[in-house]
Amino acid sequence: MKRVDDLVQSARAVHDRYAAGRMERDIVRQWAIGLGGYPEPHATAVAEAIAWFKPLRDGADPVELKISDLARLQAVYSA
Repeated sequence: MKRVDDLVQSARAVHDRYAAGRMERDIVRQWAIGLGGYPEPHATAVAEAIAWFKPLRDGADPVELKISDLARLQAVYSA
């Protein structure tokens, strides 16, 4: 199990960089898929983020996709 403090700090940094356009979705996707096990209250948000980012979602509207991506990232650090 990894440290929750590191998760929160990392998730916030990834969210902020992605929101500002300084990080590509594929990098965010790989980061999310690589998350490990965390205790509650973060475990549910992490599992949901992993499930969300696993499919590529190539046909989705890019604006709506980014909004959904950012919501999943925020849920990870806000849990």
